[in-house]
Amino acid sequence: MKKKYLNKMFAISICSMFSIGSVTATEQPNAEDLVGKIFGGLHALHIKTDDDRLITSDPLSAMDYGNGFGGEIGYRWLPSTEFRFTHSQFKLTSENDGYPEPDGTSNALDILYFPTEKNFYLLTGVNNLDIGSSQISANLGAGYRYYLSERSAIYIEGKANYQFSERYDEFTSQIGFVYFFGDNADYKNNKPSKIAAIDSDKDGVFDNKDQCPRTPMVDKVNTIGCTIFADRFITQQLLVKFDHNKVIIKPQYNIEIANIADFLNENKSLSMTIEGHTSSLGADLYNKTLSQQRAQAIVDILIKEHNIDSARLSAVGYGEEQLKNSANTNAAHAENRRIEAKLEITHKVAVKR
Repeated sequence: MKKKYLNKMFAISICSMFSIGSVTATEQPNAEDLVGKIFGGLHALHIKTDDDRLITSDPLSAMDYGNGFGGEIGYRWLPSTEFRFTHSQFKLTSENDGYPEPDGTSNALDILYFPTEKNFYLLTGVNNLDIGSSQISANLGAGYRYYLSERSAIYIEGKANYQFSERYDEFTSQIGFVYFFGDNADYKNNKPSKIAAIDSDKDGVFDNKDQCPRTPMVDKVNTIGCTIFADRFITQQLLVKFDHNKVIIKPQYNIEIANIADFLNENKSLSMTIEGHTSSLGADLYNKTLSQQRAQAIVDILIKEHNIDSARLSAVGYGEEQLKNSANTNAAHAENRRIEAKLEITHKVAVKR
């Protein structure tokens, strides 16, 4: 008798779920938009108790069923998963007249799983049923939620309860209403809602994550919407040659010196070292002094004629320590008598798409 009644109740609940499912839920929210939201609700409950439960010691006082109401609070953890705590109160009746109608309570903690992340769900959990005494049961069931809007829904569900210590079987069914709290424009796990999916500067990063909101459309950007820069090396070189044993700068090098001055004026944070070199002819000490004088001559022109700050310039004479051509020929000696100013800086340039 008991199993027949349970099967009938469960069949009625399942049919009710699918009949509701035949109606199109035009306000069905995106499951991802529900993640992180808390919901609360109210419900009506019907419980069919185990036939072996007695109200009194009299065998004829077997419990039959109970009706009641309750409330619930839950949390959407994943698009497919919710946690829910439910409290219900109900009044029980007996199969025969003349016996008292005791009160009962149910406190259930369930996990709801939505296989398609939409309306139908499975559930399992534990239930502390207080029917004469407090006893822990395991739950297993299914339900269907019909959304009235993106925040609210009604549902129907049925579940079986198995009480471990006395091996009681109960079946509960309930119909209820739930409401989701929170701003629909919120973001959860960096997933924008339909309202906030905007990319104002068209760089491929939504505004809610874009920390550089006005990047040029031609620039390649990183994950937070800021322009990606790459290193580009800029090299400036000055080469001035001198006659043997001379410090005089020939007019033909004025343009090269002016170009270096222009570069330094455009990059006022940079400093430059002017290097002087000689050929291998003559004594080492003399050549080092001569190379220092040649380097200083270039520095003096940059300061006096091109207004370069003296603090940004330095002169170093290497003498014959860094020969470009070690041959003992007039051409090699002429090649070694020189001024060099090598400057290499790192310049950040925007990477283009």
